[in-house]
Amino acid sequence: METSDLLKKVRKIELKTRGLSNHIFAGEYHTAFKGRGMAFSEVREYQPGDDIRTIDWNVTARFNTPFIKVFEEERELTVMLIIDVSGSKNFGTQKQMKQELVTELSAVLAFSAIQNNDKIGVIFFSEKVEKFIPPKKGKSHILRIIRELIAFEPENKGTDIGEALRYFNNVIKKRAICFVISDFMDNNFEAPLKIANKKHDVVTISINDKREEELPDIGLIQMKDAETGEVKWIDTGNKSIRQNYKKNYLRNKEEVNQLFKNSGVDSIQLRTDMDYIKPLIQFFKRRVK
Repeated sequence: METSDLLKKVRKIELKTRGLSNHIFAGEYHTAFKGRGMAFSEVREYQPGDDIRTIDWNVTARFNTPFIKVFEEERELTVMLIIDVSGSKNFGTQKQMKQELVTELSAVLAFSAIQNNDKIGVIFFSEKVEKFIPPKKGKSHILRIIRELIAFEPENKGTDIGEALRYFNNVIKKRAICFVISDFMDNNFEAPLKIANKKHDVVTISINDKREEELPDIGLIQMKDAETGEVKWIDTGNKSIRQNYKKNYLRNKEEVNQLFKNSGVDSIQLRTDMDYIKPLIQFFKRRVK
């Protein structure tokens, strides 16, 4: 891609997603993610209704009257995007490719984080970790992330979500908000996901396309696996083939959703033919209930 074309795409994504994060998502994001924890601020005299667990016994003994510790929320967060850049990212039969949806969604999350003075970092992965961008603040940092989202070319086509999560667990030491963005065709990552969610706040975002679930009845077609390169001829006019195709997809989807449930992570389901704004807002609202 020519540099001028890349800059135009970056600018287009920036204008749309920064506007969305400023006017729609920033407030929702702030209330959904409360901060790493609570920092000690001061002590004050106990008042009826205060939690007795916050009593400062040393100060209470010194003044012979109960005092409690007052804490303030630690607002600054580290946000990590763990993004699947395997071969299947280039699939899309409806409004847009998976990669285009992932780029826009990631940019919205990044701008929302910056609006709240949080750091944002990225891990790109295929069957290995392809690139790590350490968490930082600032507009120039986000624009770098958007450029990488648009133009990055991975060395490998396969998928290993477990490897990406293990890398994340090793490289990010302090508690972080982690969005894992993938189509989750790989479902062999439960153990590292559970480990990540014990230490961090993990949210999975599934990106899928209508044609991954249902084949159209259009006769004999050639299909290529984007990750393995394997090519097959499929008779979509055969009803049993279409039914088995859908059955396999739904079985994998159910297994992955059960894996999310077992691991205790929140999840968001998105598709290339649907708007992502409403599901994302619903998710943020659900987090604060």
